Amino acid sequence: MLGLGIIGWIIIGGLAGWIGSKIMKTDAQQGIVLNIVVGIVGGLIGGFLLKIFGVDVNGGGLIFSFLTCVLGAVILLFIVKTVTGKR
Repeated sequence: MLGLGIIGWIIIGGLAGWIGSKIMKTDAQQGIVLNIVVGIVGGLIGGFLLKIFGVDVNGGGLIFSFLTCVLGAVILLFIVKTVTGKR
């Protein structure tokens, strides 16, 4: 995902954050900026976790990067919902 540049990070992050928020049913509470942030941070979390499990995240391509961001976004939103107690 590093080859995409900042615009790519924003687009992929926004889409991944939006899909993650739909999965976790938090979309009504989030705007586009929060979706982008959740998607980008989710990508970092997902990449970190996949590296721990020995998955090569560098050569995965665009779709793998997107799915990694969605996975991380869902994990991040789950943690936030658990800590804040919101349903």
